[in-house]
Parts: sequence; structure tokens; C-alpha cells
Amino acid sequence: MVKATTRIPISDIILDEAIYPRDRIDQKRVGIFTANIRDGFTFDPIEVEPAPDKPGKYRILDGAHRWSAYKAAGITEAAVIIKDLAGFDPLLYAAQKAIGPRQLTEEETRKTARRAFQNNPRLTSSEIGKVIGRSRQAVDSYIADLRAATQMGMELKIFRMNRLGIPQDRIAGRLGLVRETIRNHLAKMPTLAFQPNTDLSRGFTVSQVAEKHGWTEPMIWSLALEGKDDLQRFKELDWGLRTWDTWDGNDCDRRFGDEWPGRIPGQMIAHILYYFSQQNDLVFDPMGGGGVTSDVCLAFNRRCWTVDMIDRPDARPEIEPYYWDLDGDLTKDRKTPGFFTAKQKPDLIIFDPPYFDKKRDDYDQRSISTLPRQEYLEFLEYLFAFMKRHTKKTTRLAFINADWRDFQNTPAAEETREGSILIDDYLRILNKTGWQHTHIIQAPMSAERFSAVVVSAMQKKRILGTTSRYVIILKQ
Repeated sequence: MVKATTRIPISDIILDEAIYPRDRIDQKRVGIFTANIRDGFTFDPIEVEPAPDKPGKYRILDGAHRWSAYKAAGITEAAVIIKDLAGFDPLLYAAQKAIGPRQLTEEETRKTARRAFQNNPRLTSSEIGKVIGRSRQAVDSYIADLRAATQMGMELKIFRMNRLGIPQDRIAGRLGLVRETIRNHLAKMPTLAFQPNTDLSRGFTVSQVAEKHGWTEPMIWSLALEGKDDLQRFKELDWGLRTWDTWDGNDCDRRFGDEWPGRIPGQMIAHILYYFSQQNDLVFDPMGGGGVTSDVCLAFNRRCWTVDMIDRPDARPEIEPYYWDLDGDLTKDRKTPGFFTAKQKPDLIIFDPPYFDKKRDDYDQRSISTLPRQEYLEFLEYLFAFMKRHTKKTTRLAFINADWRDFQNTPAAEETREGSILIDDYLRILNKTGWQHTHIIQAPMSAERFSAVVVSAMQKKRILGTTSRYVIILKQ
């Protein structure tokens, strides 16, 4: 859609280097244009589009030299055409408009082709070539190294998702590829893992191999621990295995999962997997967050399907985007997601939702952490019922949560039950929806989050803090 010519202040027009195809403004050409303006010459309107990150500003698509000349001549307004490119790459559009006495140089054309491909690796050489006036072969030569790097990135994504047992049709849909392409990539997987495995056999550490090949550590661990039993995996990872029902000392292992609000320790997930699943079992995480569950499943040879409302296709291709509709009734089938309608059902669900009220400012505004107490509990009840309806009779649920008491500034003797959410509240709605608990495991949070000054103030006021956290294991 092209809007009619209009006039806007020169100060509202900006030159965005990210979509400017030339290396620099030709000041000689600007000088000629400036003289033309002073002699009364009229130029064609400048083509602009709204600047995506600067409200009220417009970035130049065509006419950077005219814009520079207007400023040099003291002109305060310019005629423009405001364009809507409807998804077309603005860099390629600007390159296409770079015609006239000074077309793009060979180097500028090469850089434009490379930048366009980096912006959208799905563009073909022919598509780029048609816009910048070069042959497919020429564009191939411009972007050969970038395509190779992108191809490796795609292969690693497919490797990771396949290693986690995600079906080929879902991998294809997630990555925007056809199933035949996925099958072709999967045939290359043994070759892809050959060099990392070779380096591991030579005595390089997991972290060294990961850094050398650009893989994540959990992916290298999935190779390094191949064929080992779970006890050996704990030992290789240098994680102590807790034998009793108190899993303490579990600070987050930075190798597993991303920085994320409410991040949980990978060791905790590993304990759940050890005691309540077997290798090659299918694990489902309905709120994947920073990816701790999928990372640990890679290291412990469990298949893992996981979803989250935050979509990070490049960093976390295995975490599929899905938003649990807070306004819908999750006990009904009208919006059953594909991962529940599949023939294969999870053996274990690991559910670590955002805790009530804790870190609510750190989460997305749509997070359940922002809900009022009653709505928060109602959502969990709906979701527990939903998961029971759509899993098999042998599926176990590991629910991770903590007591919540509004203890701040309130002496322990003056606290009331009103407003709190304790372990028995979760058990009540779990049992109500058909889940029966078999284990309640203590996995306390670190008290180090309270500074010495805060602890001293709490002691003086007789305030009783909380470090409680529980892993509740349930069956149907």
C-alpha cells in the first residue's frame, strides 16, 4: 500500500544504517543537489517508512542524498511518500531503488546480499539476485560462508529436537521446513556428531568440546554420557544423589538452563527423573521457561516435549510456543493442543509454574504469577484436570512449588491464614482433580537470598521467613 505524497519535517526523517545499502553518503553528490535546490530545482519525493522503534519518525528507503541536501540548504520540510512494505525486506527495497548515475558498487552489493541473508536466511540466492541485479551464482558466492553457518545452525536444531524425541512433523513445523528436508538432515546426524565424539575420546572436557564446536554443553553431555546408566550420569556430572526425601544443597547448575525468573536447579530435575522415570521415557513440561527440563533430559537420555508462552526459536527451538488461555476452560476439549492429541502420551509431567506473587515483576505480564490468589489456584485446578484428562493412567506428575506467606513486616505470631498459599492448598486441588500424591519431597531454597541486614531486621521483629519448597509426586 502506498500513501499519497505528503510533507513532513526534515527533523522527523532519519537515516537508518541497518537498511542503508551504501557504505557512505556521497558528499560531492549532496553538494550538487544542494546547488540544484537553491536554483529552484524540484526533486521527486523521498520514500520513507515508519521507523519501527522510534514513534513519530520515518526512516529513508530512497532519497538519502536528497534528504542530506535539504538539510544543507536549510529546508525544514520535504515531500515524502510513506510506504508500507507489507513484510518485504526494507534493505532489499532500498537496494533496488539505488539506481541512477551512482548505482551500488560491487562491494556494496555484496554487503547488501549478505545483510539480507542474515536478516532472513530463508531467502534464496535467486530472490536476492533479482532485487540487487546480480545472478544467482554471484549471490551464491557472496553468501556461501553464511549459508554454511546457517545450515550448521539448522542441523544442530534438528539434532537437538530429534535427540529429545520430538516427532519429525513437529520439527518440520517448528523450523518451517518440509518433512523430506528433516529426513535428509537426520541422515547426516551420525556425521555431525563424529568430530565432537572424537574430541571427547581424546580427553577434551565437555566444556572445551562445546566451545570448540559451538554446541551447548547439555548437547555434548548427551554424547559424552551415551550408554551409561543414571548412577554413572550423576557421577560424571559431579552431582551427589540424595537418597532421602530432602533434596537440599541444590543451587542452580549454570550448565543447565538459561538465566530465567524462578530458575530451578538442574539437579532437582535429575532427581525427579532418576526416581520416577526410566531412560527413553517421555517427559512433558507445560511451562518450559529457561529450558532446565529439556537440558537435563538431554543429559539423562529422556525424551522431552515442552512448551512455553515465550517463543525463542533460535535459542530454544525445542520449546514450542503455546499459551495456556487464562480466560478459557481448560477442562474442555475445544482448544486441545497437538501435544496432547498425539497417540503417544507422556510418562512423566514436570510442572514448575511461576510461583504466586513471587518475582511477578520479572515475568511477562500475562504470567499466572500476576493473578489474584483465587484465580491463581483456579488456573492450577483447571490445568491439573486438563492434564489428567489427556494423559494415560500410568502418567506421573511432579509438581514443584513453595509455601507463600505474606510475612514481610509481619511478626510470625500476627500472621493470618488469609492470603497465603500453603502446601495443603495445592494438595487439595490436586486430589480434587484426581491426582493422588505418593511423595512429598522437601527441596528447600537457599537462605542466602536474604542479606545479613535483612535477617537481622527480621529477627528483631520476630518475622519468620520461608525457604520451603516441595516436589509433590502424584499418580492418577
